[in-house]
Formats: sequence, C-alpha cells, structure tokens
Amino acid sequence: MGDKLWGGRFKSDTDKIVDNFNASIHFDKRLFKEDIVGSMAYCKMLGKQGIISKDEAATILNALKEIYGEIERGDFSFEDSKEDIHTHIEKALIEKIGSLGETIYTGRSRNDTIALDTRLYVKNSTIKIVNLIKKFQLSLIELAEKNQELTIPGYTHLQRAQPVLLAHHLMAYYEMLKRDRDRYSQALSRTNVLPLGSAALAGTTLNIDREFLSRELKLEGITANSMDAVSDRDFIVEFIFISALLMMHLSRLCEELIIWSTQEFEFIEISDSFATGSSIMPQKKNPDIPELIRGKTGRVYGNLISLLTTMKSLPLTYNKDMQEDKEPLFDTVDTVERSLTIFSMLLKEIDFKKDSLKKATEKGYLVATDLADYLVKKGTTFRKAHHLVGDIILTAKKKKKELHQLDLSELMRFSTLIEDDVYGWLDPVSSIKRRNISGGTGPEMVKKALTRAREELKS
Repeated sequence: MGDKLWGGRFKSDTDKIVDNFNASIHFDKRLFKEDIVGSMAYCKMLGKQGIISKDEAATILNALKEIYGEIERGDFSFEDSKEDIHTHIEKALIEKIGSLGETIYTGRSRNDTIALDTRLYVKNSTIKIVNLIKKFQLSLIELAEKNQELTIPGYTHLQRAQPVLLAHHLMAYYEMLKRDRDRYSQALSRTNVLPLGSAALAGTTLNIDREFLSRELKLEGITANSMDAVSDRDFIVEFIFISALLMMHLSRLCEELIIWSTQEFEFIEISDSFATGSSIMPQKKNPDIPELIRGKTGRVYGNLISLLTTMKSLPLTYNKDMQEDKEPLFDTVDTVERSLTIFSMLLKEIDFKKDSLKKATEKGYLVATDLADYLVKKGTTFRKAHHLVGDIILTAKKKKKELHQLDLSELMRFSTLIEDDVYGWLDPVSSIKRRNISGGTGPEMVKKALTRAREELKS
C-alpha cells in the first residue's frame, strides 16, 4: 500500500478494479493548474510561518514549477493507481526532491484542497464565460445596428401581434444575457473564498496564516466554518444553474433562428459556412448550429439535476459521492464556452430578407391595437374600442383585406369617430414610431438602448 497516501492503515493492496472505479484522475487532471497554484501559495505560507525553512520552501516551489511545465508539455504520466490529481502532484514532488516533498500537505487535507481547486476553477471559468457573454452581446449589438431600419412582426403565442423594430427584438436577448452576466458576477463573490485551513473537517493545529493564503490566491475572504468549507458545493450548483439559465436564453434565440430560416417564414438566410446539407435531399440547407445549441441546453439541465441529486442527502462532511461533482461541472463549462463562441460567430453570418419581413409586418392585422388607441384618443373607452376593432377585423377578413385596405366609408360604418386621419394609425412603420416610450420599440428609444449597451460593455 506504499503508493497510497492513506496506505499506512491498510495491510493489503486494493483490488485493481477498485483502483479503476475509485480513480478520478481521468477527469480531475484538468485541475492541475489550480492544484499547483494552490500548493505554491501554501508552500510560501509554510515558509513564512516557519513550519518549513525558506530554503525548503524555495526548493518545493521550483519543483512545483517543473511539474507544471511537464504537464503542460504533455510529458507527465497519469496513472489510475495514483487516484487523483493531488496524489499525482505530491508523488511527483517526492520523486523530484525526496522526503521534503512530503511536507507540502502539512496541515491540509485532500478535502480542503479539492474545495480550493474547484473554487479556483469555477472562478477562472466564470471570468472567461463573462467575457464570452460580452462578445456575444457585442455581436447582437452589431447585428441590431446593421439592421436598424428593418421591421418584424412581434409575436405572442407564435401568432403575429404587433410590429416592432428588428433591432428591438434582438436587443431583448442582450438584456437576457446582461442578467446572466450579473448572476455570474454575483455568484463569483460567493465562490471566491478560501477553504484551505479547514483540513479534513475540523481545521488544523498548526499555525497557518489563512489571510495570507487568501491574499496570495487573490480571493476575497476565508470560509467561516471548517465543516461547511469541505462539504460545500453550493458554488458549483449555482454556477451550473446560472449556466442553465444562460443556455435557456441561447436556446430561445436558436429556436427563433431555426423558425425564421424555414421556407414558411423566410426571414433569414444563414451563410453556407454555418449550415449543413442532407445526404439524400440535395435541396436541403439545415440550421445545424442553432439546433445543436438548442439540444446541448438539455445537457446543462441534466448536469444541474445530477449534482442536486448527488448532494441532496449527504451528511456532513466530505463523502466520496462528491467526486461526482467534477464531470457535470467540466461538461457545463465546455458546453457553455463552445456554444457562446460559435454562436457569436454565427450571428455575423446571418442576412435578413427585407422583402419577407416587410410583407410579414403588412399582413395579419398587426396595427389592430393602434386602431383601438386611435378610437380611445377620439373619446371611446378602450374596452368598447377593442370590441369595435374586433368587429372591423371580422369584416376585413371576410373581404380578404388588411385594415389599411378598407375604404373610409367601410370603417365609418363602425364608428362616426373614424376620420381620414385614421390611415396614419394603420401603417406599421408609424405604429413603431409612436411607441417612443422608455423601453419601447420606438426608433429613438432603440438607438438609445444600443448606445447604452455599448457603454455598458466598455465599463
């Protein structure tokens, strides 16, 4: 049992199948950077506190740097028998500098070490994802600015409802992602704390300096309870939850792009470089990228449920079940990063079909509410105006006409309040211009929203 960090209490070797089943190295080796950075900070603290000498600390630090380089270059060998990333690095350290390497875990445990590693990993991933969200938001802004003059039907229940500026529609997703970005940033403050010093669960008897470690690792504080510190995975659950919300928002936009690209809608054309074809139907051009992102959203939902289920009945403190937090976390990070990266690129490869959008906003009685508002301004109550417009639409449908195609005499049969000025209320472009309220689809408000959004991304 000499290979095992915990082998002293055991008389015989574990079965090979146990080694393989117990090992996490095949996935937690991606934590090597965080593990070594944490060990280097801990080594400096041991030297500062006189637990080891300054020279010993320098020797360990140099060896850790060498190991870091070997792993980055691919010159490092990983083995299931060494179980996890912590064991690999400690064993490699001992091989390089002898028994001095054994001091690196003085006063700490794999329990508080993995808590630190995952916190640092989530922190680094959060920062990267926030920057990717900003790039995605910038792509949305650029697409909106490029198509500022275009109108599009706004929908409820997937039925044409009211005309809006396309830019206003796109910027709705900017706002969704702004909330996602805020959530990641807020969660980061709860992630960015130091668990080292908690040891296995009760803390350590050694005079370690947790405040020094917190500063050295650029963390915002230290954990307040050692038992909570080694058993807490809230920060991972929260990260995956926020990621699930983000993917939900991306999936909603994907769904719209998929619908808009159909022949039934013909609102957009996705460039050939971001579409695929069919192996049997030569005419097909498929929006595979939006479909894949929509599908991958389910993976992140699954990761969230997986971890919540793992954690739901665990007693304090550390339990081996918690090893199952890594793969959902890593998969979520990979899925989110890849989805944001390719989606930002895809947005630059979309062309909107102006004629199709114009025709769509001119059909389907999208200005019905405007006609009701017109009657209200003339002195009718809104409920009565709503009923009158409903009657007008029934007549228009029978005559296969849009509202603006009805003669004035036809309109006046429903209300003597209707005059020639009504046609100014039956134009989709005018409808949009009238909604010049803060947060509305009016052109001036949309321009202000685009300007504000660019300023937000710079700050």
